[in-house]
Amino acid sequence: MTMKEKEIKRAVKEGYARIAKQATSYYSSQEGSGYFDNLQEICRRIGYSEEEISAAPPESNLGLGCGNPVALAAIKEGETVLDMGSGAGFDCFLASTQVGPSGKVIGVDITSEMVDKARANARKGGYENIDFRQGDLENMPVADSFVDVVISNCVINLVPNKRLVFKEAFRVLKPGGRLAISDVVLTRELPDFVKNSTRAYIGCLAGAIMKEEYLQIISNVGFSGISVAAESSFPVQSLLCESGGSAAIEMPQFSPEQQKEIADSVLSIKVDARKPG
Repeated sequence: MTMKEKEIKRAVKEGYARIAKQATSYYSSQEGSGYFDNLQEICRRIGYSEEEISAAPPESNLGLGCGNPVALAAIKEGETVLDMGSGAGFDCFLASTQVGPSGKVIGVDITSEMVDKARANARKGGYENIDFRQGDLENMPVADSFVDVVISNCVINLVPNKRLVFKEAFRVLKPGGRLAISDVVLTRELPDFVKNSTRAYIGCLAGAIMKEEYLQIISNVGFSGISVAAESSFPVQSLLCESGGSAAIEMPQFSPEQQKEIADSVLSIKVDARKPG
């Protein structure tokens, strides 16, 4: 791993540790305010239904996603689901309901503070079929050919070595297993003032790569049947952490002209694929 990659990984880890720590106190202090309405509006905008929003523990919703991979995954009862970059557990809790008591959900996150927060949410909600694990997405603490479905929500863009992440997803899936992810990609290269900003990296922006390259990596590690189920422009304000849960991150200030330049480069996509089986 290069020094730049190590620096980015450390910054991302520290940034999301701050989010986890501050979200809890922020959550308590905002009771009765419009804070929750804002988070729910973000969820609706990126594809979650009212039923899904109300089904998961409220404190698991930090407004950090860019899509709804759970809906894309078509999860079945009894399956084992892995969420790469599970955060406070929002998507894991939705998947938990779908797999039922005979199924299992594993959430892997690099940040111990997020894992602790997710476990607390699970205890509070009485979820017994979820296992939150701390681990690196480039080397996950999950056995080979163990899961039926891998999901991820606006996280792979944060990892410098995306090939290793998809290689890991391929490794842990059973033959015939499914990949369903939402993420941020580019339609053209970002300007240097974004690419060189570590803060913008944490905000799910500077680490995004070109859409064609992203899909090619998925193909190169062995996945088949790769398709983009949906794509849409994504509000730059969301990428620059407008949500309450991510208010812990001090993002760089971009002028309106710069924001327009960024917005024209960014897409939110939903991708599904299969491990040949």
